[in-house]
Amino acid sequence: MKQITSIQNPFVKNLVVLQEKAKARKQSGTFIIEGQREIELAVKGGYELETLLFYPELSGKSENLQIEIAEHLKIEISKEVYQKLAYRDTTEGIIAIAKSKSLQLSDLKLSKNPLILVAEGIEKPGNLGAILRTADASNISALIVCDELVDIFHPNVIRNSLGCVFTVPIILCSSEK
Repeated sequence: MKQITSIQNPFVKNLVVLQEKAKARKQSGTFIIEGQREIELAVKGGYELETLLFYPELSGKSENLQIEIAEHLKIEISKEVYQKLAYRDTTEGIIAIAKSKSLQLSDLKLSKNPLILVAEGIEKPGNLGAILRTADASNISALIVCDELVDIFHPNVIRNSLGCVFTVPIILCSSEK
């Protein structure tokens, strides 16, 4: 299994940029997920994991995760690397890099009587996360985000949604469509 111990490692530096920049997430088609619950919800939601980073002193072993991931995709990281990448200390020492999915209107599959929530021009990641939690609790069929001002895969959206960003079908579009 591969190990990374330095925060100067180019891979770690790229991950920091991926965390901080929506443009980097969009260009690479990837984003970062922190925490066992959020990672498991992402996999259930059909997101593909590219890499799984774990800090053994917090996570125990990566086998604690209730998902299957190839051994060559797992990387053990040091405390320093984990602290550099983690927004919070309560993520069980597990961080994943996942591939984005298409969030186009043409991808949406609805039931016979859907309940759709439309939100326009949301500016703050925490607000979008709260909307996603509410949509999940209300059994909303889909959330349509018009005129996206905050990246749906922003670390604060993922964290504040408690993983609901992966359980609620989301469509991104302009208010003109």
